[in-house]
Amino acid sequence: MKVRVVTIDREFGSGAADIAKRLAKQLGWKLWDQLLTHDIARLAKCDHAQVAQREERMDPLYYRMLKAFLRGSLEGNVGAHRLGLLDADVIFRLTKRVVHAAAEEGDAVIVGRGAAFFLADRPDAFHVFLYAPYEHKVKRLMEGGTEPEEAARLVDTVDDERADFIKKYFNEDWPSRRLYHTMINSQMGDEAVVRTILNGIATYEEHGATGPR
Repeated sequence: MKVRVVTIDREFGSGAADIAKRLAKQLGWKLWDQLLTHDIARLAKCDHAQVAQREERMDPLYYRMLKAFLRGSLEGNVGAHRLGLLDADVIFRLTKRVVHAAAEEGDAVIVGRGAAFFLADRPDAFHVFLYAPYEHKVKRLMEGGTEPEEAARLVDTVDDERADFIKKYFNEDWPSRRLYHTMINSQMGDEAVVRTILNGIATYEEHGATGPR
């Protein structure tokens, strides 16, 4: 089975953005990371920063309260989308559309955004999960310019938000180990991770899919 898509899911701070960039360059494939966010923003007709802030997250309390109000009001059928609210439901639908389009195009490395869940039934997709020790993730964020307290806060909270998002929209635990062909500790170094992924792809292509995971 020829692999045409690689999805890279990740713990926050594990270096997935840099690793995916290296992998895409080595394969000569298109990188769907910020590009995916831009496409969602284009379809939603809103600013890229708004989408980036909301991806893989549940709606904050004020959004949930407003949507509940709209549903319970006399004009409840107006709906959040009619008011131009960029809520989690809208982002989910647009993300699904963009991820499937990227997979159909092929030669794609897709970072996060639930791509492994959207593409779970595609035999030409190879799914990777990256993780790392807590201290390594915090250090990596700090090396990227994040203040120590903020780095620790992000590592402590972002993955919980991703898990809540996946639970709501896919009814799966995150990470769902059954989805991934390989799970890699990124502490070994970016180049080593890329080599491991490439070796995994080669093995998968040689032996092919063995049936539903």
